[in-house]
Amino acid sequence: MRRPGLWTLARRWGAAVIAAVSATALTVGIPSGAFAQGSIRDAEIEATIRDFATPLFRAAGLNPEAVDIYIRKDDQINAFVAGGQNLFLNSGFLLETRSPLEVIGVIAHETGHISGGHLARTSDVIRNASNAAIIATVLGVVAAAASGNAGAGAAIALGGSNVAERSFLSYSRNQESAADQAALAFLDATGQSSAGLADFLGTLEDQELLSASSRSPYLSTHPLTRERINSVRSHLADSPYASQPATAEQKERYDRMIAKLFAFIRPPGRTFQKYPETDTSLPARYARAIAYFEIPDFQRALAEADALIADRPDDPFFHELRGQILFENGRPAEAEPSYRKAHDLLPKNDQLTFQYARVLLSLNNPQADQEALRLLDTAMAGEAQWPEFWRQRAIANGRTGRLAEAALDLAEQAVRTRRWKDAVEQARRAQSQVPAGSAIALRALDIEDQAKREIDRKK
Repeated sequence: MRRPGLWTLARRWGAAVIAAVSATALTVGIPSGAFAQGSIRDAEIEATIRDFATPLFRAAGLNPEAVDIYIRKDDQINAFVAGGQNLFLNSGFLLETRSPLEVIGVIAHETGHISGGHLARTSDVIRNASNAAIIATVLGVVAAAASGNAGAGAAIALGGSNVAERSFLSYSRNQESAADQAALAFLDATGQSSAGLADFLGTLEDQELLSASSRSPYLSTHPLTRERINSVRSHLADSPYASQPATAEQKERYDRMIAKLFAFIRPPGRTFQKYPETDTSLPARYARAIAYFEIPDFQRALAEADALIADRPDDPFFHELRGQILFENGRPAEAEPSYRKAHDLLPKNDQLTFQYARVLLSLNNPQADQEALRLLDTAMAGEAQWPEFWRQRAIANGRTGRLAEAALDLAEQAVRTRRWKDAVEQARRAQSQVPAGSAIALRALDIEDQAKREIDRKK
């Protein structure tokens, strides 16, 4: 139930902000949204992809922190860059790969597009847009999180037609060849084999025999030629790193990523077929724990998670899974120690920090609210582009009496979901609570001006 003090504060300037902040504050068992339709948010998978990509970004002379990575829930085999330094990977692409070297090889290729600026001038809209606008323009944004829909959880759903993608994301054959050559250089510079890129191009070559409607979208945006394939294979024949295998760590992390992705996306029955009880490997056990969670079979899922933790007590992602099982079964107080442990083991992971803060807010007590707000501020650098972050921060600020900050948070959320009228309303509420010229007032004024321009543009 809501704390009485919250409504006392609300009467000072109207209940609209508090109503928006509190609408979902009491809900327990909200799905985390880690695998909600559209965009996949998962701390472990994002960390794996980021660690695969970071050496390549550095080899390309890029600042790894300046490149944003998005994982889309889409069965089509595709990967692309948009808006300069935004890398998108489809779940269909990841699940189609057979080794970490294939993932790394494709990331190297897309890094070649980024370093070559191949899409930097595709469109004035894209070139000048914020990350949120890039996603909205290229893919289309379904602002499920903004509605307070429990199923939206921590994710913002991303969609968009293939036509739009092909229009914005088309590369020329010359750019494809240039990206290939850059990829080969980056792989050599990091001491990694280009065999994965060659294998993936071979998969695409097989797809060319299919009808246009059945081919991977990757072929529509990344023209494939015999010269490209021969060039990569020729380099592989001469490369000193041709036989360099993936490291044991890369292999394990890849296998865990694929098992986790498959188990959350595919029906449990398919997971049990792919990872039968006779398979006692860690990735298989991980997949089955998730499958039981998805059935849902609470007791079996929890037992499997506990068994994984017994084998790997310092693995933050096993503790996270245990916490998620409890949290999404309406047991936030029991989930809190698991999320706290995951956070303690990996304190610099912004998404784990955000998830822990969300669980603390569900406890609905003042001390936990204060700690949640502190954690959200810590996680802001990595999570601020996601609308759900701002909704949770609005809850925390509203509960702790920071009403101007709560209104500004809701304005930030509205911008990221392109709800411009709501952005104007909340920005004005924020300004009404603080002195003109303060940091909050200036940011709110910027949001109001931006939202008004968008509203006028659509008239």
